[in-house]
Amino acid sequence: MPVPLLDVNAQNLPLESELQAAFTQVLNHGRFIMGPEMESFEKEVAAMTGAKHALAISSGTDALLLALMALGIQPGDEVLCPAFTFFATAGAVSRLGAVPVFTDICPICFNLDVNDARAKITPKTKAIIPVHLFGQCADMDPILALAQEHGLRVVEDAAQSIGAQYKGRQSGTLGDFGTYSFFPSKNLGGFGDGGMLVTNDDELAEFARVLRVHGSKPKYHHHYVGGNFRMDTLQCALLSVKLKRYGQYTADRQRNAAHYTAELRKLNGIVEADPAHCKCVTKQDQWLESQQARIVLPTAYAHNDHIWNQYTLRVLNGGRDSLKDHLTSRKIGCEVYYPITLDQQGCFADLPEASRQGCSVSHRLAGEVISIPIYGELTEAQRVEVIDAIAQWLA
Repeated sequence: MPVPLLDVNAQNLPLESELQAAFTQVLNHGRFIMGPEMESFEKEVAAMTGAKHALAISSGTDALLLALMALGIQPGDEVLCPAFTFFATAGAVSRLGAVPVFTDICPICFNLDVNDARAKITPKTKAIIPVHLFGQCADMDPILALAQEHGLRVVEDAAQSIGAQYKGRQSGTLGDFGTYSFFPSKNLGGFGDGGMLVTNDDELAEFARVLRVHGSKPKYHHHYVGGNFRMDTLQCALLSVKLKRYGQYTADRQRNAAHYTAELRKLNGIVEADPAHCKCVTKQDQWLESQQARIVLPTAYAHNDHIWNQYTLRVLNGGRDSLKDHLTSRKIGCEVYYPITLDQQGCFADLPEASRQGCSVSHRLAGEVISIPIYGELTEAQRVEVIDAIAQWLA
């Protein structure tokens, strides 16, 4: 049985009549830019996340860029961000003429290693961007403490983690700004590009609103150079239909992750990542060797509410590509997020050497990771098909 990596229409088509009604409403009133549905959607996201302010933005990437602009990041400033994540995190920094300084990651949760970040702070460091990768929050308490100690601004890249929690607090609401993405593959996926910027700071929110519309306030009066970062009214209207069901979408992904973990752990050669070994890679490797591990399953920290944007395996001893080929031959969707770390990207080759050093865990995981289908609409039969295929590869 073929199992796609993602099937957006399995979620969207059952909502067809409601989505068409939302489209018709926007069509009839004709306020296609910053219409009433945008304000309503912003309020809904603010209520869901507990953020004081939410601004609908043209994309998750633009939300990052706008956050950095509103915080006054300038050419030559250094911004800490993990080496193992999607390109937009560092791309937004570079577009402002600032320097992304790449930190290594934790091999358990795939998120920023705060100790490595601490070692890379210089007098030029102005901000830090923790990424809540794959739907699980980074360890925010030590990150926030580090930022406070050194006077750094914090932008949470929560593109993959809207609704995830860290010690009871929503991702995106702990730093100066949080950014979300509604790219169609995200847990709350739109019908094109879209994003959201959230903050609890009144002044930052107001400045970001001005920058969102070319730095104009009042209209045609520009005291700042901003950008066109507006999200279409139609996207807001359509996403509002789906937002009402987001709790169920999350529960479905969590159910699928729990099923995978329970069944895959029964197979010889597969272990679940153990947070007890996250602080020392050497001890973790020794533990994995003692378990004769070939595949390491992802895990959710006890203090986190993981929303499972991805279910990402680590395949040890150089076996990742073999497993990928095997799954593909069985018509089971899989993807490598991410095969090349940011510090290794050609566009950053001219950055100072110091900004690209010391990311050995990131490099290693880029050669080990593979994500399998986890979207909420997966049937039990499809999940069993994935599990059986992995078992066959191990045999």
